[in-house]
Amino acid sequence: MQKKSVIFWLVAIVLLTGMMAGCGDKETGYLRYALSAEPETIDPRKSTSVAASTVEAQLFEGLTTINEKNQPAPAAAEKWEVSADGAKYTFFLRKNAKWSNGDPVTAQDFEYAWKSALSPELASAYAYQMYYLKNGEAYNNKLASADTVGVRAVDDYTLEVILERPTPYFLSLAAFHTYYPVHRKIVSTDERWSASPKTLVGNGPFILKEWVHNNKMELAPNPQYWDAANVKMDKLELLLLDNASTVVSMFERDQLDMGETMPASEVPRLLREKKAFLYPQLGTDYYSFNVNQAPFDNPKVRKAFQLAVDRDALTVKALQGGQQAAYGLVPPGLSDAKPDQDFRQVGGALLKDHDVETARRLLAEAGYPEGKGLPPVTLLYNTSESHKLVAEAVQEMWKKNLGVQVQLTNQEWKVYVSNLEQYDFQVARDNWLGDYADPITFLELFETGNGNNVPGYSNRAYDRLIQIVRTSNDQSVRMQTMHDAEKILMDDAVLLPLYFHSSPLLVKDKVKGYIRTVFGTVYLKGAYLQQ
Repeated sequence: MQKKSVIFWLVAIVLLTGMMAGCGDKETGYLRYALSAEPETIDPRKSTSVAASTVEAQLFEGLTTINEKNQPAPAAAEKWEVSADGAKYTFFLRKNAKWSNGDPVTAQDFEYAWKSALSPELASAYAYQMYYLKNGEAYNNKLASADTVGVRAVDDYTLEVILERPTPYFLSLAAFHTYYPVHRKIVSTDERWSASPKTLVGNGPFILKEWVHNNKMELAPNPQYWDAANVKMDKLELLLLDNASTVVSMFERDQLDMGETMPASEVPRLLREKKAFLYPQLGTDYYSFNVNQAPFDNPKVRKAFQLAVDRDALTVKALQGGQQAAYGLVPPGLSDAKPDQDFRQVGGALLKDHDVETARRLLAEAGYPEGKGLPPVTLLYNTSESHKLVAEAVQEMWKKNLGVQVQLTNQEWKVYVSNLEQYDFQVARDNWLGDYADPITFLELFETGNGNNVPGYSNRAYDRLIQIVRTSNDQSVRMQTMHDAEKILMDDAVLLPLYFHSSPLLVKDKVKGYIRTVFGTVYLKGAYLQQ
């Protein structure tokens, strides 16, 4: 969830706002943080959820990190050099960086981690994030060997990276969790290394002390961390709470210091009382249609369902949390060809909101006038009060506007993710948070074979456009091509955009020093409690 290079940040700086609280008297102790779900894994090469990335951001550290200004900063690498053509990076690792077991963090660990994330055998959903490396995509598709991938340990503390092409936001990508290192010797001999505090070895500011499934994770300062002197908290208690009402109740009873979730109906009050704060976030919530399963293998049916939703009613009347109605996939906050222009504003609205007349006509043309004869439809969402609120509102809109009865099914996070991965759904709640400051971070999701292509969409014309975006160095060409690609997605009704994010976070007044990035990552390394 990030991006960088020196010149690149002329673009990215337009966008971002992080948060790093100030100074004052400090006290040690522990911070209680509510995660919205239990991480499916905390192997950074495999994870996909926000909950997992939040935990990993405390346990691991990439070559770079994202600072309070949402810019890349030195982390495991103390400095780097970039070639004149922008396609080669040389990173110089800190010689005092150690793993939590005391072993040195080496360039070989990074090389191993990156190549293993790309390995076809690991089948990482985020492998495509490594396609920026020379021959990364070819290796992942079994068309080249690992030896040809553009990452090489020159020596223990020098890592050479060769890219397929200049990538202005690569320094930001280097802070993303798929680019974290893993301990080569431990990981290569124990495939379950990340499942237990006894075997998990990280290089970040904290270590995992306890993991009680469906309850909590406990983290403690990592005494081997190179910057241990600036880690403030004695303990982090990460509570695994998927019930938003419970989170607010515990927060108001002083049983929590920070929390990611809250009922949509409570957001206005919590913001007004300054118990929660809104943070800009590069994110979009949408429903994905399974384009390979009836009745949503018919684009007219998908389009009818897409047009029959009143997004303004969702955001203003139902959610009430500062969200913005979405009429496309890519959210505001990303620059277009001209840095002072916003991609979303240039692209405009790509679908008409609440176009009931057209929706009914399309459904009839598909053979289902007034919804008659339509196979049973189920909408799947992961357990959350706000997701339930949206699902019930959309369910009622589809009933009123299309005459369609839709069954709602909610599932615990891991079961829900498993069903998405197996394409065992018809319509499913989905979302995406940008990983770096370029619209391609959203659009590449729907490329054929992408590990996060939830709808199972495949369109050769669309794939060709994504390849043009990846290979062109002309920003005008890239941006226009991405506008064209987004239009294809909306015309094909692969997804139903709902709203763009503005993310509320529960925070006690006494909590200072944390960083919340525009990509949704929370860094607690510098967090402390002010007396």
